[in-house]
Amino acid sequence: MRPMRPVTAVLCAAALALTASACGPGDDEAGGDAKPTVSAGSPGGTDGIQIPDRLKEKLKERGFDLDKWKGGEWKNWKKEDWLREAEDYVNPIIEDLWDPDRMRDAQKPERPGADPDLGKDHGVTDPTPAPVTAKAAAAPYHKSVPESGKVFFDGPEGSMVCSATVVKDPAHPGKSNMVWTAGHCVHAGAKGGWYRNIAFVPSYNNAGKSAAQIKGASREQVAPYGVWWSDWAQTSNQWIATGGPVGGAGAPYDFAVLHVTPEKGTTAKSLEETVGSALPVEFNAQAVPKITKMTATGYPAAAPFDGQRAFQCNDKPGRLSLNQNDPVMYRIGCTMTGGSSGGGWVAAGADGKPALVSNTSIGPAKASWLAGPRLGPEAKGIFDAVSKKFAKQ
Repeated sequence: MRPMRPVTAVLCAAALALTASACGPGDDEAGGDAKPTVSAGSPGGTDGIQIPDRLKEKLKERGFDLDKWKGGEWKNWKKEDWLREAEDYVNPIIEDLWDPDRMRDAQKPERPGADPDLGKDHGVTDPTPAPVTAKAAAAPYHKSVPESGKVFFDGPEGSMVCSATVVKDPAHPGKSNMVWTAGHCVHAGAKGGWYRNIAFVPSYNNAGKSAAQIKGASREQVAPYGVWWSDWAQTSNQWIATGGPVGGAGAPYDFAVLHVTPEKGTTAKSLEETVGSALPVEFNAQAVPKITKMTATGYPAAAPFDGQRAFQCNDKPGRLSLNQNDPVMYRIGCTMTGGSSGGGWVAAGADGKPALVSNTSIGPAKASWLAGPRLGPEAKGIFDAVSKKFAKQ
């Protein structure tokens, strides 16, 4: 294996080597390309594609032929056709694209080498935390971590997976359709664009069965609360401009908010009503010394995990600084591997109740710790924009 730069994003893909936020193996040169291998899962038929009128117009504006898109044009990843600007996001629904086999197979990364000791020269980095062994979340997940789930999406060379959390929407109390994840789970960063076919599955594999046990399982068994497609996504301008495949570039701004809609449109219930819960987002979390514990939840997929089950780590956070000009990140000890990216970090909010305060962004190849961004003004701006966009719907 070629040498790697210091930090890797905790993201995985189908039969895909994990190295960073762009989901693939890199090298010691700046800007190394991600090179995941193609998923064994096939896209399936596209007869069920649904393209809202507003997306049809946007696709036309960008020069896409809708008939060709229905026929598989979405798999064309020519650099010049890859939409990357914030306002370019489009994600037409393709019914049954994410079948159980495709979801299961989108989670087989390799772990690259990396230096786990960072930030010593910035004066705001605490000692590297001791590893905290990830523990299996209690099944059924709908009872123990009802807000958690998995994000599935397609990149240039394969189907990929992240973790995510249902969060409250102030514009729709008790009826949120908003999901929090990592920026690199929706956008490839400085040298890429928006991923495609982005969908959220709450309480994925609710019974907590192994990969072998769910082989041949029905869609209802692996996605008991449905498949929810992202009809809008926003990440930070900093991630879009500077996010990179290796080295932690853009990690302090590695967050994203999705707005989702049910795939088949068969329910009038919101996502929050469907799963029965949503977490508030705390944008002014306490300073690190005052937080006694954070709980990170995710679906790690690199060995020794199989990508099918949810795990958690509990630890007192420390600080990690990657760049003097960027916000300091949270860091906890945790052995979760690729696939846990985007998973929510929960701590006591200002009212003392559980709140989302960060998400998994980066970690070393040896899987001894994880780091997540502080959610400041940039994160709140994204959150508020998505809420406002759908406030009257």
